[in-house]
Amino acid sequence: MQKPLDALDWRILDCLQKDGSATAAQVAEKVGLSQSPCWRRIQRLEQEEVITRRVALLNRKAIGLNVLIFSHVKLEAHSGDLLDDFRERIRRIPEVQECFVLMGQVDFLLRIVTRDIEAYEALFFEKLSKLPGVREINSMIAVSTVKETTELPLPGVAA
Repeated sequence: MQKPLDALDWRILDCLQKDGSATAAQVAEKVGLSQSPCWRRIQRLEQEEVITRRVALLNRKAIGLNVLIFSHVKLEAHSGDLLDDFRERIRRIPEVQECFVLMGQVDFLLRIVTRDIEAYEALFFEKLSKLPGVREINSMIAVSTVKETTELPLPGVAA
């Protein structure tokens, strides 16, 4: 059973979501704790899957992924096998960064990155439109980014 998070846990999480490469010593110094108890708390947060992983965030444009597309996908039916097959196949397409199941007029929302419009067109015709049960795909290209963050709002942590 997961232990309730206290004020120190929230501060540790805040530090780590801002800099996942921070050492336990660096986090401990920022939150006012000694290194060993801080390290133990971080370990507990990882074991309880409050912290699911630590990664390097890449600038997609710096590596040539210049186009960001959001696609609404509507399936022909909602049978269990069809949904499972769609989910499994969409997980294997590296350009699809995120896939959300929606309630409402569309079934899925995809966040896709590609090199350029031509690369998206190829992805659309070679993979997306051939996914099982796909009835309709409506795509929108993001022109610019107003806000993009991986930091979650944490209770008890001042902005």
